[in-house]
Amino acid sequence: MKRAGVIAKAVAAGFMAVALSSAIAQGTKPAASAQPSYAQRYASLCASCHGANGRSDMAGTPVLAGQHSFYAITQLFLFREGRRDNPAMTAVAKTMTDADLRGFSDYIATLPAVPAPPATTPPDAARMTRGQSLAQEHRCVICHGADLSGGQQVPRIGQQHEDYLQLTLHGFRTGKRPGYTQAMGEAVSRIAPEDLDTLAYYVARFPGAPAKPPPK
Repeated sequence: MKRAGVIAKAVAAGFMAVALSSAIAQGTKPAASAQPSYAQRYASLCASCHGANGRSDMAGTPVLAGQHSFYAITQLFLFREGRRDNPAMTAVAKTMTDADLRGFSDYIATLPAVPAPPATTPPDAARMTRGQSLAQEHRCVICHGADLSGGQQVPRIGQQHEDYLQLTLHGFRTGKRPGYTQAMGEAVSRIAPEDLDTLAYYVARFPGAPAKPPPK
């Protein structure tokens, strides 16, 4: 039964990859000239929650500034297909065509990384040291990079909101949050919940991010 479940997950991931590849390919078609630019559409549809520059202070809302196009289109696709559990985002994504997925994700990729506002109190040195150790031990830097800026389908996580990081890490651990692959679920499955919170604390306050803006 366990082997069958693994095979089923692999098949499902394969189908998702094929469908996503189709969305990416179809999204390269030029939009009609009468359509507003995706900068305008982002401003009217996304900025109220995510911020005009891709960083807002709204609780539970991820920073989009500095994210990569491939990662953004993957998440929009998962929302559109009902694979991620967020009714508000699913409602928005369900209105998007494949070209829209590409247009919005390409625009998001032009938003430069924005540093977190200065902290009112210094970070807890012990938690930062422990978080750095966890990031090294569990190989976070292998995929997300030494500066935690990610790349391609791997998100920039440095200075992401702590509450969103906590929610995401615990979601991967419990299986509630799907990924493009099984990599994140496997990576965090062996980490204690309290260590996930420490990891989120460290990543949210990572001193080396943001790095350079993503390529346009």
